Amino acid sequence: MLTPCLGREQTQARLATALASSRWVSIVGPPGSGKTLLARHAAPDGESTWVNARGLQDAEDVLSACLDALDVPPTPGDSAEGALCRAMDGTDTLLVVDGLDLDPSALGPTFQQLMAATSEARLAVTSLTMAGQPAERVVRVAPFIVPRDHEPLAGPAVELFLHRVEAAGGHPVDLQAHASDVRRLLNATGGLPLLIEQIAVQIALVGVTNVVPTASLSEAVHGSYELLDADQQRCFRRMSQMTSPVSIDVLAEITGVSRDEAAAIAGGLVRRSLLELLPDGRFDMLSPIRRHGHFLTASTDDRDLTRQALLTWADRVAPADFNTGAADEAWLGDLAVMKSAIAAACADAGTRGLGYALANRVFSSLYTSMRARDAVEILEATLVSGDGPPEIGAQVARRAGIAASEVRGTYEGQWLLDRADEHALSSPDPDEELAKNASIRAEMHLDAGALVQSEVDARRAIELGTASEITRQAARTLADVQVSRGAFRDAAATLGQLLAARDHKDERWISLSARTLLARIALEQGRPTEAASAARAVVNDARALAEDRVALLAETLLRHLDPGFTPAPLDRDSLPWAVRIPVLAQDARDLLRDGDQQRAAGLAADVVVLADSTGLGRDAVEGRLLLARALLAGGDRAQATTTFLAALDRASEMPMPLRVADALDGLAWIGQHGDLRDARALAAASAALRAPRQAAAWGYAADRPIVVGRSFPGEWVVDDEFTRAGVEAVVGLFSGVTSPDTGSVLGRLSNAERQVADRVAQGLTSRQIAAELFISPRTVDAHLTHIYRKLDITTRAKLAALVVDAR
Repeated sequence: MLTPCLGREQTQARLATALASSRWVSIVGPPGSGKTLLARHAAPDGESTWVNARGLQDAEDVLSACLDALDVPPTPGDSAEGALCRAMDGTDTLLVVDGLDLDPSALGPTFQQLMAATSEARLAVTSLTMAGQPAERVVRVAPFIVPRDHEPLAGPAVELFLHRVEAAGGHPVDLQAHASDVRRLLNATGGLPLLIEQIAVQIALVGVTNVVPTASLSEAVHGSYELLDADQQRCFRRMSQMTSPVSIDVLAEITGVSRDEAAAIAGGLVRRSLLELLPDGRFDMLSPIRRHGHFLTASTDDRDLTRQALLTWADRVAPADFNTGAADEAWLGDLAVMKSAIAAACADAGTRGLGYALANRVFSSLYTSMRARDAVEILEATLVSGDGPPEIGAQVARRAGIAASEVRGTYEGQWLLDRADEHALSSPDPDEELAKNASIRAEMHLDAGALVQSEVDARRAIELGTASEITRQAARTLADVQVSRGAFRDAAATLGQLLAARDHKDERWISLSARTLLARIALEQGRPTEAASAARAVVNDARALAEDRVALLAETLLRHLDPGFTPAPLDRDSLPWAVRIPVLAQDARDLLRDGDQQRAAGLAADVVVLADSTGLGRDAVEGRLLLARALLAGGDRAQATTTFLAALDRASEMPMPLRVADALDGLAWIGQHGDLRDARALAAASAALRAPRQAAAWGYAADRPIVVGRSFPGEWVVDDEFTRAGVEAVVGLFSGVTSPDTGSVLGRLSNAERQVADRVAQGLTSRQIAAELFISPRTVDAHLTHIYRKLDITTRAKLAALVVDAR
């Protein structure tokens, strides 16, 4: 329950009016004036998103904290400002940036842009000064007026004073008997609520006549500190060293007491207004109070002891083995503290080895719980701190590469793998470490769709590796490559060997993933019942083992196979790209199956944009095939044709022959309904790609019947793969099908880009355009980027002028 805002009724009313009439409100005032409490009352947690900006000294850090609070990671290549604008536009949540220590004028232009680029975004900031921007509405929070000598002891300052004395367990103050003492003490506070609270707490403990007036918050805090017992003082000093809220378990560790004792100590500090109890049960300290705690520890050993306690806590709660760790680990609730502990360990050469070990041990939990952003932040910071132990340095760099690839794009982790190779050469077993690096490179190439190179690296990992863990992981990647290439017989053999081997606890995900691949083979070969049963078993087993990532991917496959399956609730925006994009693709398939072609096309377009920007080549092919089918269902044959052709081109390069066959089927249907000569040859080539693999058309690829020709040019398919000559021939067949260039400069734009351009000319925002076209604002912005590049312009105003001129 929130502390009441005693004496602030008028300020509360002004703040409520400002929030109701303005989209950006800054609450400004001196330290200790109660800005945060006012904001808490005006914007409860359930109706707002809070950002703790205390201590953040860089604008980028503040924006990153905003995105983290909103749980919206920027797309690789995207700006934090753009991601924030899209995240906030069209939402009814209030973003509260609390305790902004950074000069607000540094963020003012960004916040002003947020207001200009969105239609409904709402923002509240608590800081010492205003930003000075046109869209900003300022509510000033002044100290309370303290009664003068000739005025009665009444008003907000006195009301707060009396309330806090009683709340701290003190006897009621007789204002008549102690009038001079009360006036003396209140005058010393200058009317600052936090100072009044500290004075009141001291009175509750020692009486009115024994409290010395203080002229500063630091003096008031010190006076309260002096009245604490030894355990409370120690807890106060050590909490001041923490840079983020902590749970009761961490508080107990740094104080050196039991959990029950820590709860009692923390309760006392909360009653004395020296600690804050947050709604989620964690404890924090206000910046002015923390600063005094730092001052107190300057001449003590508390900094070192707090650091040692944090390392002890982290070492105790982190998984004992570097390959174990579930998504429901209790320490994940104190993730910020874990980050601080690892950073502290790495900052000292004497404990850097422990820092590397901790970073390595927490990775599995972070990866399993799909917190790749946190993983890459921890691992990269560990690597830049200095060289760690040779035996684990390569693995830390390798895992950083995995996480970076998921967060920033498929090949963004390559430099970290190069770093891992350097560590490997000085490790006790270089070949084993190089094998592990090759295995991760194989995964990167697999995600990118570079299947030939992926197979080379997977086989190299198997050849160099001796440990079961790495050879099985590389074999799983090899099997995935074989499934993608339609080499089902080879894949089944590889998977059979994987599943026959003994499954160690830390390798369970490999067997689960192998079983998912077997379900995929069954689907590709026309055995959907078997595939559904296998996928359902994987979902159940993976959930039981808290292997969330594998469970979600198997669940996504099951959604396609069983329309009646009800998936678990899921926050898609929190997922790493490699998992989110397949989920979104299945969402689009569901929409298409339900007959909602427009929304299906919009979401499929999102999948294409996201997959391209993150370098997930296989997903980009799947997205284009899905988009083309949705466009076809909506009657847009011209754009469907170009999209099928793009999918054909990319799938043949990888190579993914069965996705080539899907594209050929779509083009064959368009050609046969457009009286295109040689259209039946496309279907014949598609059949020739499926036949040796015993594959069947499935899903939306099988929805539209086509007539299969007797033959096709021999140079199209060689060694059961579709050739470059075949791709060029098919493109040539459809060279006249796409929309003709009108001669206007806008003729360079695709149909989708032209639809966006027309709506920009109407003055619509990205979110409004997205709503009309059933796509996401991110896709609208991607289209605008392509439009600007094609037309050599940089602004919406110029684009609008070109559209008007072309009419």
